[in-house]
Amino acid sequence: MDWGLIDYKTAWDKQTKLFQSVINQKVANRKKETPTPTNNYLIFCEHHPVYTLGKSGKIEHLLVQENSLQAQNIQFFRNNRGGDITFHGPGQLMVYPILDLDNFFTDIHRFLRFLEACVIQTIAEYHVHGDRIEGATGVWIDAKKQTARKICAMGIRASRWVTMHGIALNVQTNLDYFKKIIPCGIADKAVTSLQQETGLAIDLKEVQQKLKQHFAKRFDAEIFKNESL
Repeated sequence: MDWGLIDYKTAWDKQTKLFQSVINQKVANRKKETPTPTNNYLIFCEHHPVYTLGKSGKIEHLLVQENSLQAQNIQFFRNNRGGDITFHGPGQLMVYPILDLDNFFTDIHRFLRFLEACVIQTIAEYHVHGDRIEGATGVWIDAKKQTARKICAMGIRASRWVTMHGIALNVQTNLDYFKKIIPCGIADKAVTSLQQETGLAIDLKEVQQKLKQHFAKRFDAEIFKNESL
């Protein structure tokens, strides 16, 4: 599903509704001789400027007064995903997989590595080499150097092997917003975007299509467009 440019809270509520519907189906299946297959959703969108703080995050990683954000047209939310504080905004590709991992594999660590691999393969099509840093979920450029910089942040929630939230890939994001926070709680590394790494104006929908194809291949899934949600 492509939700376009959407308010963060609206998208969070819609995600939660889909997430809960999958969980409810799994619970109902316990009483059935023939279980009803659970749905899996892959959602793409952009958000208006917003800072989000994960359940394990620290509010001191927001470097401006919370009450000053409204005057700057920036929203702020504490949410129930993993990870610390990050920024979402226009030019950043949000990908929310709401998957029943019982349909794939029941391993959260593997799920995160698969998401990272999808991003690494996507940005490689623009001749940008992404990598991992052990203990720091997400995708990095020059991961093993002092100049390491993050191009993609991740944070998920899972219950009964159903996932929500997901990844934020900086395509042509205004990186100045990251100066107001300590992104993901990591103070000694920078943030970057696909546009900054290539020097090119890159179409967000093109990146979305490439990532969708890598996702389908990595998860061995057939993806079709759902216009009803």
